[in-house]
Amino acid sequence: MRIAGKHVNVGLIVASLIIAVGLTLVVWGLNSADTSQAKTLPANIESIDPVRSAVGVPAQTRVFVDLAAGYTGVLIVDGVELPVVNIDSIGKPKAGEQVVLPPETIYEPGNATLTYTPTAGAPIEKFAEGQHTATVIYWKVTESRAQASTFTWTFQVF
Repeated sequence: MRIAGKHVNVGLIVASLIIAVGLTLVVWGLNSADTSQAKTLPANIESIDPVRSAVGVPAQTRVFVDLAAGYTGVLIVDGVELPVVNIDSIGKPKAGEQVVLPPETIYEPGNATLTYTPTAGAPIEKFAEGQHTATVIYWKVTESRAQASTFTWTFQVF
């Protein structure tokens, strides 16, 4: 095709337009991504799992809270306060041995994390189908639970 006396490659123009539209859609998608968890978590909670209002969570999923450095806490799931054990109190295994974790919430002070995994013999052995409510009560390790804050969220098990 000739425009104003010059040869124009129509295929190249169409390909360029398709690429431009594709890049525009990618940028739009990244800008409209849902980062609501990060925006709605309290300042001293870095992440939670399952995320708020999660749907289709497996029955054996863990409940995990990553607190800011220097914080500790407890988990309450469906109204049951789960016992907490500090991973440092479990002891180090001998060479070749595996660590057997108790069926409780595991607190890792180095990472300031609380992790509860449903298992046989635990207060909650698995999550039944339906909605569940998790609450973390957290406070600075240099303070007492009397100065604690709370955060609650829900998730849906399939």
